[in-house]
Amino acid sequence: MKRFVATAVFSLAATCLVAAETQPYPSKPVRFVTSEPGGGNDIVARIIAEGLTTGLGQRFIVDNRGIVAAEIAKNSTPDGYTLLVYGANIWLLPYLRENVPWNPLRDFAPITIAVQLPNILVVHPAMPVKSVRELIDYAKARPGKIDYAAGTLGVSPHLSAELFKSMAGVDLVRVPYKGGGPALNGLIAGETQLMFPNAGSALPHMRSGRVRALAVSSAKASALAPGLPTISATVPGYEFVAVICIYAPAKTPPAIVELLNRESVRVLNSAEIKERLFNSGNEVVANSPREFAAYMKADMQKMGKVIKDAGIRAE
Repeated sequence: MKRFVATAVFSLAATCLVAAETQPYPSKPVRFVTSEPGGGNDIVARIIAEGLTTGLGQRFIVDNRGIVAAEIAKNSTPDGYTLLVYGANIWLLPYLRENVPWNPLRDFAPITIAVQLPNILVVHPAMPVKSVRELIDYAKARPGKIDYAAGTLGVSPHLSAELFKSMAGVDLVRVPYKGGGPALNGLIAGETQLMFPNAGSALPHMRSGRVRALAVSSAKASALAPGLPTISATVPGYEFVAVICIYAPAKTPPAIVELLNRESVRVLNSAEIKERLFNSGNEVVANSPREFAAYMKADMQKMGKVIKDAGIRAE
C-alpha cells in the first residue's frame, strides 16, 4: 500500500512538472527593463507593454533601471520573462567606455527595432544660413568657430553632429550640456549656433521661430517634419536616426523570440499604437530579428569608426 501511494505521488508530481514545463508562453507577467522614467525608452516601452498585455493576456510590466537595465537583462534567465527596451547605447557604449559589462552581439537576442526618431538640424535664427549647403560653406569659412550644443555624450544629438562633421568636412566645436533640454535652451539663448535635437523636442521651437530648421537626419523625408529636406540631399549618404529596440537575453528559445517579434510587430502596426507613438515623436519600424541584427552590425561599423576617429570617450 505504501509503495502504491509513493508511486502515485511521484506520478502526480511528474505530471505537474511536465504540465508546468509545457505551459504556453507567457504564463506569468513579463518584465520590460528600461531606462529612467519619462525618457524616450520609457515612453515607448509603456505604449508597447499596453498592447502586448492586451494581445498576449499577461501583464507586461515596465521596470525603470537606468543604464544597468542592460546588465540586468543580460544576467536574466533566458526564458522570455525579462526583456530589454533600449536604444543604440547598448551597442555603441563599448566604443565610448572601457569595461562595459556586456557584449552587444553575444549577450542579447534581437527581437525588433520598435521605432526610430530622426533628428533635425536646427540653427539659431541669427545664423545667416537657410540651407545645409549654406551652413557647410559658412562653417568651412570659419573652421573651429561654430559651436554646436549637445547634451549627454554619445547619444543621438551628439553623434549625429559628429557624423555630420565627418561627412561634410566641417570643423564644429561641441559645447556640452547636462542633457538635451538644457542644450536646446542654450541654443535658443544664443549660447551656441546649431544643434541636432530629436524631432519631438525641436518641433515646438521650430513652430515658434525660436530656432530655424534646415533639414532632417533620416535618409528619407519624415512625416514628423513635413516639408523639410534631408541632410543627405546635400551630403550624400548621410543618415542618422535614434532607435528604440526590444531585446531578449541571449539563448532565449527561438520560438519565444519569434512569438515576441510577431506580437510586437502586430502591436506596433496597429493604428492606435502607431498614432500614439507618432504623437510622441516616433516613427514605427517594426522589423524582423534578422533585419535588426543586420542594422546593429552596420551601425556598429559606421558609428564605431566615427567615435574612434573623433577620439570620443565617456566623460
